[in-house]
Amino acid sequence: MSYIKTSDVFNSVQQLPPDALFNLKARLSKDPRPLKVDLGIGAYRDNNGKPWVLPSVVKAEKLITSDPNYNHEYLGISGLPQLTKAAAKTIIGHANFDHDRIISVQSLSGTGALHIASKFLSIIPTTKSKTVYISDPTWINHVNIFENEGFKVEKYPYWDYENKCLNFDAMLSYFQSIENGGIILLHACAHNPTGMDPTETQWRQILDVMHEKDHFVLFDSAYQGFASGSLEKDAFAIRLAVNEKLRDSCLLICQSFAKNVGMYGERVGCFHVVLPEGGNPSVSTSVLSQLNKITRSEVSNPPAYGAKIVSTILTNEELTNQWHKDLITMSGRIKEMRYKLRDHLVTLKTPGNWDHIVQQCGMFSFTGLNSEMAQRLEKKHAVYITGNGRASIAGLNEGNVEYVAKAIDEVVRHFQEQSKL
Repeated sequence: MSYIKTSDVFNSVQQLPPDALFNLKARLSKDPRPLKVDLGIGAYRDNNGKPWVLPSVVKAEKLITSDPNYNHEYLGISGLPQLTKAAAKTIIGHANFDHDRIISVQSLSGTGALHIASKFLSIIPTTKSKTVYISDPTWINHVNIFENEGFKVEKYPYWDYENKCLNFDAMLSYFQSIENGGIILLHACAHNPTGMDPTETQWRQILDVMHEKDHFVLFDSAYQGFASGSLEKDAFAIRLAVNEKLRDSCLLICQSFAKNVGMYGERVGCFHVVLPEGGNPSVSTSVLSQLNKITRSEVSNPPAYGAKIVSTILTNEELTNQWHKDLITMSGRIKEMRYKLRDHLVTLKTPGNWDHIVQQCGMFSFTGLNSEMAQRLEKKHAVYITGNGRASIAGLNEGNVEYVAKAIDEVVRHFQEQSKL
């Protein structure tokens, strides 16, 4: 073996391309044009285009900092117990909550929860090195996280690109066709990037197949309450799985409070392992020990400040009620912008059908624009969306929605004319 000098050991390190989403944000920040619209990063903005600190968060912070025992001491490895218990009840539901079936730990938002899930699955003999099935399309980090842990990642049909709707029959058929015991990642609500979710009837069919094929289900819940304004409605699929369809199965839940509590930079999330009903109770201790080892070896223990804010909101009745109002404010404004964008495009007689914009839910719309159209939107109009056509509807407001519609109209007509040449 040839000797490599220590001064040369990094010379062979491959330079990777920049992250597409944050690179888009960097280009926007350098854009000198006075009118520019950020529809890239998924972060809620108010009708003035400004970040919005939820009133429930403002009140929670005042309570926390006025507490004479307020401090910045370490949390335990599993995180803040008040948060993890309240978070589990929020997503699984109070009525049928069985604490003995649930093992919960705090995570670095939803991304951290997914990372813990991937690490945990990679050390379990029955799931190690298996294939993880994700939707086509999906959030790009789903691929990165599981591939980094050595999993093979394959895509299942989800979006009908031609008709701009859920490709339900193909998805269900795919789930039935793959080998039993596959690891299936499901978006609980407000699918990213399409914004198109299964109906409640379709969720029942999906979970029936999951049970029939003994697939291992991993739910990613990043938008509970943010999609429809209702915590119950947005948790339908998870609660149906835990309390009915998959009661005799193990499943995993990754939960984020980045969007629905506005804790973007505080990185508040939880990871939940749900055990089968009537299973071996000693399993809980073993599972928790493995999850704690992952956290201890990587971040030692989770951050406290955001966890205290969210737990205060979830456990204080007055603040919980205020949070519910905040969710309606955010989801309602986004829904209003969906209709205004669609209606402006209809008024402009923009070629194509744009009803999919209002049929989708949550923060994002999969507009149907391709990468070339996205590039023209950016270069000619300073309207920034991702290359796959995903637009953050939260970036629209009364002052820019008509401008965005006119920009989309120009781009669509431009490429329509180009195709005739």
